[in-house]
Amino acid sequence: MKSAGFPRIEKIRCDTCGQITPSYDIVSYGSMERGYRELCSQCFNQEVAKLGGLDKFEHPKFEPIGLTDCTGQVHEFHFRTRLFGPRVALDAFELRGGHTSGYQFQIIGDPEDDLLALLGRLIEKIRRALSSKHLIDGDLGLHIAEQVVRGKVEWDESEDGRVPLLIIDGREITWQDFGRMLMSFEGWQFKLNIADKSEEL
Repeated sequence: MKSAGFPRIEKIRCDTCGQITPSYDIVSYGSMERGYRELCSQCFNQEVAKLGGLDKFEHPKFEPIGLTDCTGQVHEFHFRTRLFGPRVALDAFELRGGHTSGYQFQIIGDPEDDLLALLGRLIEKIRRALSSKHLIDGDLGLHIAEQVVRGKVEWDESEDGRVPLLIIDGREITWQDFGRMLMSFEGWQFKLNIADKSEEL
């Protein structure tokens, strides 16, 4: 897992514009037959827009913003825009040690719509998520606050992907630690919903 142990942001030169770009804003674009190029989001979006006939699409650059959660902690969110076919994805994410980590959100829209309005919808989605906590610290450590937990499944390098690493409340929670928290509900039933990261649970 990429975390605070990484000292600096890895940067890669875009093969189209030559701009030095943080690795989290680079796309490997191409195919096995023709090879791959490392493109910044702007150059990637320009290529996809050209292929899709989206002549009016303009790649937006949104500055990072700080949003406060229900405990008063400020979270700085960075933004990334990616075209894919006839749709556009707007991602918001935190950075730790120069890598995406913590809270991560996405919203899908129409590339011909007002992307500033799409950003506004994404920020409202983030505010709703930050308004509650699913885990709380107690005398016995972290435990589930109520009976609903929302999070994101990630790869756990320390486990070679055998079990997931969970991102809950913007925190990395190991599968083992989450299992320990679940044991306080021994004998109860549960329902597991799986949804795309652009959906709201």
